[in-house]
Amino acid sequence: MVDSKLANPEDFFSGLNIPVNTSNQLRSKVTPVNVAQIPGLNTLSISLVRVDYAPYGGLNPPHTHPRATEILVVVEGTLYVGFVTSNPDNRLITKVLYPGDVFVFPVSLIHFQFNIGNTNAVAFAGLSSQNRGVITIANAVFGSDPAINPDVLAKTF
Repeated sequence: MVDSKLANPEDFFSGLNIPVNTSNQLRSKVTPVNVAQIPGLNTLSISLVRVDYAPYGGLNPPHTHPRATEILVVVEGTLYVGFVTSNPDNRLITKVLYPGDVFVFPVSLIHFQFNIGNTNAVAFAGLSSQNRGVITIANAVFGSDPAINPDVLAKTF
Protein backbone atom coordinates (compact mmCIF):
# COMPACT_ATOMS: atom_id res chain seq x y z
CA MET A 1 0.00 0.00 0.00
CA VAL A 2 1.20 3.54 -0.73
CA ASP A 3 2.06 5.64 2.35
CA SER A 4 -0.23 8.68 2.15
CA LYS A 5 2.48 10.86 3.72
CA LEU A 6 4.68 10.14 0.70
CA ALA A 7 1.97 10.59 -1.95
CA ASN A 8 2.41 13.13 -4.72
CA PRO A 9 0.37 14.05 -7.82
CA GLU A 10 2.30 11.56 -9.99
CA ASP A 11 0.88 8.72 -7.85
CA PHE A 12 -2.60 9.33 -9.23
CA PHE A 13 -3.91 8.39 -12.67
CA SER A 14 -5.45 10.98 -14.95
CA GLY A 15 -6.56 11.01 -18.53
CA LEU A 16 -9.97 9.36 -18.52
CA ASN A 17 -11.32 12.60 -19.94
CA ILE A 18 -9.36 12.07 -23.16
CA PRO A 19 -10.96 10.10 -26.04
CA VAL A 20 -8.69 7.35 -27.37
CA ASN A 21 -8.11 5.92 -30.82
CA THR A 22 -10.60 3.19 -31.77
CA SER A 23 -8.97 2.37 -35.13
CA ASN A 24 -8.60 -1.35 -34.54
CA GLN A 25 -10.40 -4.54 -35.54
CA LEU A 26 -13.04 -4.19 -32.80
CA ARG A 27 -13.32 -0.40 -33.17
CA SER A 28 -13.21 0.05 -29.40
CA LYS A 29 -10.61 0.68 -26.71
CA VAL A 30 -10.65 -0.04 -22.98
CA THR A 31 -8.60 2.27 -20.77
CA PRO A 32 -8.15 0.65 -17.33
CA VAL A 33 -7.53 2.30 -13.99
CA ASN A 34 -6.57 -0.53 -11.67
CA VAL A 35 -3.86 -1.46 -9.20
CA ALA A 36 -1.27 -1.41 -12.03
CA GLN A 37 -1.94 2.31 -12.61
CA ILE A 38 -2.68 3.27 -8.98
CA PRO A 39 -0.84 1.01 -6.52
CA GLY A 40 -2.90 2.51 -3.70
CA LEU A 41 -5.91 0.54 -4.97
CA ASN A 42 -4.27 -2.63 -3.65
CA THR A 43 -6.65 -4.33 -1.15
CA LEU A 44 -9.47 -1.82 -1.82
CA SER A 45 -11.46 -4.11 -4.16
CA ILE A 46 -12.23 -1.41 -6.74
CA SER A 47 -11.12 -0.39 -10.21
CA LEU A 48 -12.48 1.57 -13.14
CA VAL A 49 -12.37 1.51 -16.93
CA ARG A 50 -13.29 3.92 -19.70
CA VAL A 51 -14.49 2.29 -22.91
CA ASP A 52 -14.53 4.21 -26.19
CA TYR A 53 -16.57 2.80 -29.09
CA ALA A 54 -16.47 3.89 -32.73
CA PRO A 55 -19.81 4.63 -34.45
CA TYR A 56 -21.77 1.87 -36.21
CA GLY A 57 -20.39 -1.19 -34.51
CA GLY A 58 -17.64 -0.44 -32.01
CA LEU A 59 -17.55 -3.62 -29.92
CA ASN A 60 -16.28 -4.68 -26.53
CA PRO A 61 -16.54 -8.39 -27.45
CA PRO A 62 -17.93 -11.20 -25.31
CA HIS A 63 -15.68 -11.52 -22.27
CA THR A 64 -15.77 -12.26 -18.58
CA HIS A 65 -14.17 -10.90 -15.43
CA PRO A 66 -13.36 -13.85 -13.16
CA ARG A 67 -12.85 -11.65 -10.09
CA ALA A 68 -15.34 -8.78 -10.46
CA THR A 69 -18.89 -7.62 -10.94
CA GLU A 70 -19.09 -4.66 -13.31
CA ILE A 71 -21.45 -1.69 -13.26
CA LEU A 72 -21.46 0.30 -16.51
CA VAL A 73 -22.79 3.81 -17.08
CA VAL A 74 -23.14 5.26 -20.57
CA VAL A 75 -22.08 8.90 -20.87
CA GLU A 76 -22.27 9.30 -24.64
CA GLY A 77 -23.91 7.34 -27.48
CA THR A 78 -26.16 4.29 -27.65
CA LEU A 79 -25.02 0.82 -26.60
CA TYR A 80 -26.63 -2.59 -26.98
CA VAL A 81 -25.35 -4.55 -23.97
CA GLY A 82 -25.96 -7.95 -22.51
CA PHE A 83 -24.81 -10.97 -20.58
CA VAL A 84 -25.51 -14.69 -20.64
CA THR A 85 -26.60 -16.48 -17.48
CA SER A 86 -24.81 -19.65 -16.41
CA ASN A 87 -25.58 -23.25 -17.38
CA PRO A 88 -28.03 -24.85 -17.83
CA ASP A 89 -30.22 -21.85 -18.76
CA ASN A 90 -27.72 -19.75 -20.76
CA ARG A 91 -30.34 -17.02 -20.94
CA LEU A 92 -29.39 -13.83 -22.79
CA ILE A 93 -30.23 -10.63 -20.87
CA THR A 94 -29.93 -7.49 -23.05
CA LYS A 95 -30.85 -3.85 -23.08
CA VAL A 96 -30.25 -0.75 -25.21
CA LEU A 97 -28.60 1.95 -23.11
CA TYR A 98 -28.56 5.70 -23.59
CA PRO A 99 -26.56 8.41 -21.79
CA GLY A 100 -27.16 8.15 -18.06
CA ASP A 101 -28.33 4.53 -18.20
CA VAL A 102 -26.67 1.93 -15.98
CA PHE A 103 -26.32 -1.85 -16.39
CA VAL A 104 -24.77 -4.49 -14.13
CA PHE A 105 -22.78 -7.49 -15.34
CA PRO A 106 -22.56 -10.13 -12.57
CA VAL A 107 -19.17 -11.57 -11.68
CA SER A 108 -17.83 -14.20 -14.11
CA LEU A 109 -20.74 -14.03 -16.56
CA ILE A 110 -19.98 -13.56 -20.26
CA HIS A 111 -20.99 -10.06 -21.36
CA PHE A 112 -20.52 -7.53 -24.17
CA GLN A 113 -21.23 -3.97 -25.31
CA PHE A 114 -21.92 -2.91 -28.91
CA ASN A 115 -22.34 0.63 -30.27
CA ILE A 116 -25.52 0.65 -32.35
CA GLY A 117 -25.51 4.42 -32.80
CA ASN A 118 -24.16 6.64 -35.54
CA THR A 119 -21.88 8.59 -33.16
CA ASN A 120 -19.02 7.70 -30.87
CA ALA A 121 -20.03 6.11 -27.59
CA VAL A 122 -18.30 6.34 -24.23
CA ALA A 123 -18.98 4.37 -21.07
CA PHE A 124 -17.35 4.10 -17.67
CA ALA A 125 -17.46 0.95 -15.59
CA GLY A 126 -16.70 0.36 -11.95
CA LEU A 127 -15.48 -3.10 -11.00
CA SER A 128 -15.49 -4.83 -7.63
CA SER A 129 -11.80 -5.80 -7.70
CA GLN A 130 -8.51 -3.95 -7.88
CA ASN A 131 -7.47 -6.61 -10.43
CA ARG A 132 -10.63 -7.77 -12.23
CA GLY A 133 -9.01 -10.09 -14.75
CA VAL A 134 -10.44 -10.36 -18.24
CA ILE A 135 -10.96 -13.37 -20.49
CA THR A 136 -12.04 -12.52 -24.04
CA ILE A 137 -13.96 -15.61 -25.13
CA ALA A 138 -12.88 -15.79 -28.79
CA ASN A 139 -9.23 -15.10 -27.93
CA ALA A 140 -9.22 -17.76 -25.22
CA VAL A 141 -10.93 -20.44 -27.29
CA PHE A 142 -9.43 -19.78 -30.72
CA GLY A 143 -6.16 -18.10 -29.80
CA SER A 144 -4.79 -20.23 -26.98
CA ASP A 145 -1.11 -21.19 -27.01
CA PRO A 146 -0.78 -24.01 -27.68
CA ALA A 147 -3.96 -24.27 -29.72
CA ILE A 148 -6.88 -26.33 -28.49
CA ASN A 149 -7.09 -29.58 -30.43
CA PRO A 150 -9.32 -28.94 -33.51
CA ASP A 151 -11.27 -32.13 -32.75
CA VAL A 152 -12.29 -30.64 -29.41
CA LEU A 153 -13.41 -27.41 -31.07
CA ALA A 154 -15.24 -29.23 -33.89
CA LYS A 155 -17.19 -31.33 -31.40
CA THR A 156 -17.92 -28.26 -29.24
CA PHE A 157 -19.11 -25.98 -32.03
